[in-house]
Amino acid sequence: MFPQRLDSPHAYAIAKAMMDGFNRHYRLFRAESARAKHRFETADWHGQQRAQRERIEFYDLRVKECTMRLEKEFQAGAQPMDVWHQIKLHYIGLLVNHHQPELAETFFNSVTTKILHRTHFHNDFIFVRPAVSTEYIENEETARPTYWAYYPSRETLRDTLTQLIHNFRLQREFADLPGDVAQVLAALQERLQQAQLRANFQIQVLSGLFYRNKGAYVVGKVINGFTELPFALPILHDEAGRLTIDAALFGEDDLQMLFAFARASFMVDMEIPSAYVQFLRSLMPRKPRAELYNALGLAKQGKTLFYRDFLYHLRHSTDQLRIAPGIKGMVMLVFDLPSFPYVFKLIKDYYPPPKETTREQVKGKYLLVKQHDRVGRMADTLEYSLVAFPRQRFSDELIAEIQKFAPSQIEISDRDGDGQQEVIIQHLYIERRLIPLNMHLQEALEAGARQQIEHSVIEYGNAIKDLVAANIFPGDMLWKNFGVTRDGKVVFYDYDEIEYLTDCHFRRVPQPRTEEEEMSGEIWYTVRPHDVFPETFAPFLLGNDAVREVFMQHHADLLGVEFWQSHKERILAGHVYDVFPYDTRRRFTHAAGA
Repeated sequence: MFPQRLDSPHAYAIAKAMMDGFNRHYRLFRAESARAKHRFETADWHGQQRAQRERIEFYDLRVKECTMRLEKEFQAGAQPMDVWHQIKLHYIGLLVNHHQPELAETFFNSVTTKILHRTHFHNDFIFVRPAVSTEYIENEETARPTYWAYYPSRETLRDTLTQLIHNFRLQREFADLPGDVAQVLAALQERLQQAQLRANFQIQVLSGLFYRNKGAYVVGKVINGFTELPFALPILHDEAGRLTIDAALFGEDDLQMLFAFARASFMVDMEIPSAYVQFLRSLMPRKPRAELYNALGLAKQGKTLFYRDFLYHLRHSTDQLRIAPGIKGMVMLVFDLPSFPYVFKLIKDYYPPPKETTREQVKGKYLLVKQHDRVGRMADTLEYSLVAFPRQRFSDELIAEIQKFAPSQIEISDRDGDGQQEVIIQHLYIERRLIPLNMHLQEALEAGARQQIEHSVIEYGNAIKDLVAANIFPGDMLWKNFGVTRDGKVVFYDYDEIEYLTDCHFRRVPQPRTEEEEMSGEIWYTVRPHDVFPETFAPFLLGNDAVREVFMQHHADLLGVEFWQSHKERILAGHVYDVFPYDTRRRFTHAAGA
């Protein structure tokens, strides 16, 4: 029970300092997100990429700043536990009428667990569950609302769509806005499949544009009677540098692709993030709130919600964590819970030859992916430290596997003193569970499913080409390192050998100089660090005739130096490739491609 009296001279001051720390964090986060508009208007693509990377680090920097302040000014770590109860109660009071209460609670947890030693803090001292509701939080009357509502008639629909675009006040000329609006209108009428507009016909549009890479996205929904139709309008620069609406995306599946977990987060100026998440959930009800917060750049809140969902799932399930099916990796040990759609990955303590890497190098690769544009082809990872699981939920085989390959990463104890043993994992990555591409392809080959084989191989090559466009060389390109999502997209998920494309040296295999070299079963030529020989990919990837036929028809260029070298040279020259988060066949015919 919390003490009834709030009489510590430090409790309110500490709570207020923590709230000041969070408010500073969100003010800086929001300002950086708002500047994305100017970067888009001025086509500052490299600046957009740089800001994306830097914004990821904001949260940890602000937590560190706040922790240092509390220790310096209040010796917070030396305060008795009843004072920490009082601090939490004062903090809850400061959340009243706050516009980001859920984020502020998570910030409180981050700072508190930094200050209090693990053996000291208890769930009473942190926000295990939300203390303040995020329902119906409102902007002040003078502030920009979360979304705008328009009520067009059939006669005014074209003008309403035009006004909708103008309301974002983009400071760059459109090449042909009337023509763009006409195509949006035609696409909308085709989707509604009826000329009759119902009594409740309205268009609701989030008031902040969603910026990512080289695009800005209008996100909203059309309401026609009892029907709701989610939509998004991507706005791009054409070849002349003018703006154009590139496509009209409709329905939950299109929006799911736009907000996929394998894409970088958006930059969007939000006063009330929970209201944005609530609106987006109405467009994509199948998408977890954790993933929506991640998509908005609020990764720490995404982690908080994910962990709450996981604990809830553990309480309502009985199956055991097990070694994940599939080919075991040399660097990562992977396990899963069959009833939960994620996998858990930890770095092994040692690796068999020819792997030459370290734990810190592997962590560096995962950080590279986190900070990079994932272009829909690299699965997002949630990174946790000191994660506690109930011991009874682990299979004995999994415990033995971890103790054999990663003994430094596991501790089994009763730290909470409740008589129940826990498995403490020191460092862990969590990813969406995908079907390994090698297993997916093998099933198709055994079933003679020609269409599935063709789709898988084409998607595999497209995935590699998208990664190349984002300046990523995947390193180990074996089929087992790629996975298939529920909508059939191929995604890369083994990051321990990735490199920037621009750091690689693409070479042809030298001609043998002697008969001995030609007949040698060993590599007889010099191979330097970061050397890549594309023509050597074929023996490892194309052993099956059906696979080889499809691959050579669609992606033979991946086996030549020219493809890789030309992309490397363009990227080094400053070119930023377009990678579209939607089917390019949906692009309007007048739009200029890259």
